[in-house]
Amino acid sequence: MTRTRDFDEIRRERLKDPEFAAVYLEESLEAGDMSAFALALRYVAQAKEGGISEIAKNTELDRTQLYRTLSKKGNPQLSTLAKVLHSLGLRIAIMPEAHA
Repeated sequence: MTRTRDFDEIRRERLKDPEFAAVYLEESLEAGDMSAFALALRYVAQAKEGGISEIAKNTELDRTQLYRTLSKKGNPQLSTLAKVLHSLGLRIAIMPEAHA
């Protein structure tokens, strides 16, 4: 019998690729909804080997607080975002807006 993979499993698999994860996060950020971005960052963090626990250890951030911060109601500080992104092998970049 063929096993059907669910959406969460496929998302986790795809988000392990840093290039895909970067585009995924950039698109969620461009939508302008910071709660959606925080949740997208949580999905990327969960896809990483060791998940949120490993990121908390690498960044010296409290695991429970990190779960809260990377939730739909979370409001991560720039320093927290930078640490989490660095732990994921990603970074924050500032670019000029494209003009129509």
